[in-house]
Amino acid sequence: MFIAGMQKLTLLDFPGVVACTLFTAGCNFRCPWCHNAGLVLPEEISAQRIESEEVLSFLEKRKGVLDGVCVTGGEPLLQTELPDFLRRVKDLGYRVKLDTNGSFPKRLEELVREKLVDRVAMDIKNGPSRYAGTVGIRDLDLSAVTASKDFLLSDAVDYEFRTTVVRGLHTEESLLEAADWIAGAKQWFLQQFKDSGNLIHGEGLSAFTEDEMRRLLETVQKKNPAAELRGI
Repeated sequence: MFIAGMQKLTLLDFPGVVACTLFTAGCNFRCPWCHNAGLVLPEEISAQRIESEEVLSFLEKRKGVLDGVCVTGGEPLLQTELPDFLRRVKDLGYRVKLDTNGSFPKRLEELVREKLVDRVAMDIKNGPSRYAGTVGIRDLDLSAVTASKDFLLSDAVDYEFRTTVVRGLHTEESLLEAADWIAGAKQWFLQQFKDSGNLIHGEGLSAFTEDEMRRLLETVQKKNPAAELRGI
């Protein structure tokens, strides 16, 4: 499994859980606003990786200090070795949170069915009519993302939806469309875009102000009361 980085302690990535975060390399989307280009673009992914055994050894030593492991990316579900790795993490007694773009619904369902994940954070990139442009895939087939979204809405596992709001990609109308698309969601976080300086294609993209984000939140809450702001 290609683990490209590890944050040894986080109090934010896994709500209510003291955890570490693992960053996997590779992604099938090319979101122009992505701040992790070094984990997405093949030409920028470092050949250096952290071996799974090294991570598991770290987790063995941190039992009783850490309670959870967050797996993010890139897109973690691209990693075919992920189920076996997570079995070993669970055997150590850790809770697992998975971040995903939702494009591999069968793999997601298998992990949930085998009780290898305790919480899923799925990106809702935009309203369906703007999804392809927002993820940088012109001929995107949205059916896989829709299947993952519907699976999480069925309450098969603890979950959250999250949307990074970017001027140039999102509008009030597109966020209202997204609100309709995930109607009934228990948690939906709107996150303010932040330019890391290492975007995939940041031309014409910028952040909404805090006041604008609050106004957008008020608008979408009329359709989806679960919406909240995060990181503001």
